[in-house]
Amino acid sequence: MVTENDVRPLALALPETLEKPMYGTPAFYVRGKWFARIRQEGDALVLPVGSQEEKAGLIAAEPGTFFTTPHYDGHAVVLVRFGAVDGEELGELLTEAWRLRAPKRLAAAFDA
Repeated sequence: MVTENDVRPLALALPETLEKPMYGTPAFYVRGKWFARIRQEGDALVLPVGSQEEKAGLIAAEPGTFFTTPHYDGHAVVLVRFGAVDGEELGELLTEAWRLRAPKRLAAAFDA
């Protein structure tokens, strides 16, 4: 089981990532765009995904891991339960969210 303390070093290891609060909780940004936020309840990570269809697919495939709330209806954002992922999966999810929000050149340089 991962915690907020596991999120921070993984997120900050990604290029040009900064931490600053969003709605009173830790959030991570790449060049001014958020890509991860700790949910206020402290039990989940809020991440952008590529589309609402991708969000629905993740939730349908793994409802014990991925979920949403009415607040995120209509948004390509999914919540990830800390208790349902390990550190490796968390790192992959953070990296994918970072790639969605990072400028193309920065993401390309990271992938090279």
